[in-house]
Amino acid sequence: MAYQGTKINPTRFSFSQLKFYIILVPLSVFMVLPIVYIINQAFKPLDELFMFPPRFFVQKPTLRNFQELFRTASSTGVPMSRYLLNSVVLTAITLLLTLLIVVLSGYALSKKNFRAKKVLLNINQMALMFVPVSVMIPRYLVVVNLGMDNTILAHIVPLLATPVGLFLVKQFIDQIPDSILEAARIDGAKDFYIIRRIIIPLVRPALATVAILTFQAVWNSAESSNYYITDETLKTFAFYLNSLAASNFSNVTGSVSIAGAGMAAASGLIMFLPNLIIFIFMQSKVMSTMVHSGIK
Repeated sequence: MAYQGTKINPTRFSFSQLKFYIILVPLSVFMVLPIVYIINQAFKPLDELFMFPPRFFVQKPTLRNFQELFRTASSTGVPMSRYLLNSVVLTAITLLLTLLIVVLSGYALSKKNFRAKKVLLNINQMALMFVPVSVMIPRYLVVVNLGMDNTILAHIVPLLATPVGLFLVKQFIDQIPDSILEAARIDGAKDFYIIRRIIIPLVRPALATVAILTFQAVWNSAESSNYYITDETLKTFAFYLNSLAASNFSNVTGSVSIAGAGMAAASGLIMFLPNLIIFIFMQSKVMSTMVHSGIK
């Protein structure tokens, strides 16, 4: 069969690709099942939520779970819009600061020579070994001793340290030939100009990946609101939905509330959708990061 392109990567369908479809199509279906389950779970009526054996797909979709969630939200002291605004503002600020920090730090660690460079790089690599739970107490002590508790900084500062993001961006910058930067310096370009006009355009795939990881960490985080914040008007949307669903999942007698299960499913979908949307828009950049192609 005639086809364009190379034998390995034809631009049209050829029978040589069948072996890849046989493997990749079932794998793709398997990986998308959790997303389908989250969406179906949010629209299940209460009888289907507690059905045994459970059903994967919803049979009688309903908006009752969302209606119950918003009805309960409207009866609280602080409006839900305030929590949502807090999360949007905090996510935007943390995302921008994180991208700025990883670009500047990655450029310095990759293309600059200074004392303690290797030590700082080794510290960042060591930080990759620690899961967030293991540093919860030291992080709390730092936040409290610096006087950041019950302030907006308690949400932002602990999440600015992203060892994975710095390592990823630094590895991308390593691939940029020094000759390109030297040519720019000969023409009179300063470091910030080089970063803005050369470094950032060439490491966009890595920055997109860091943006997704940072967005997920900040948007889904309820840690700061739980441990550092007592002012209800400074807490986040993730904390609000989690606490709202949890408080309604059990009634005053301690038994399970049926309505709370539906609210938990609805709030889970609301928290998941922004993560899915940002990944869909940036997935091409993420794929470029995984390929790690560098400069040709």
